[in-house]
Amino acid sequence: MSDSTTHDDRRELGRRGEDLAFEYLRRSGMLVLDRNWRPRGAGVRGELDIVARDGDELVVVEVKTRRSIAYGSPAEAITRRKVRALRSLTLAWLEHRSIHAPAIRFDVVAIVIPPAGQPVIEHLRAV
Repeated sequence: MSDSTTHDDRRELGRRGEDLAFEYLRRSGMLVLDRNWRPRGAGVRGELDIVARDGDELVVVEVKTRRSIAYGSPAEAITRRKVRALRSLTLAWLEHRSIHAPAIRFDVVAIVIPPAGQPVIEHLRAV
C-alpha cells in the first residue's frame, strides 16, 4: 500500500468519524453551528472539527477516529498541545463570528470503526 493510499484511507476514516459524530451530537439535542472551520490568514492554524451549542454552552468538539484500540483509545491522541491549539482556534472562531460565549466547553467524541461490526462512539464532556 502506498503512502498516498494510506493517507487517503486515514482521511476517509476521519471524514466518516466526523459524520458519525455530527449525527450523534445532533440526535443528542446539540445544535451544530460549524464543521471543519479553519481560520483565514496568519496567526492561528488548525481546524475545529465541530462547534455546537448545548443549551447555553458553546461546545467545541474534537473528533478522533480509529479502526481499533490496538494503540490506545482515540481520546488518548488529544495532547496538551492539541488542547492549547483548540483554545486558540476557539478564540479565533469567536472573533470571526463576533460571538460572546459566557460558557465554553471542550468535548471529545472518540470513535472506533472496526473493519467488521458497528462503530463505537464515546462522548467525553468537558475535557
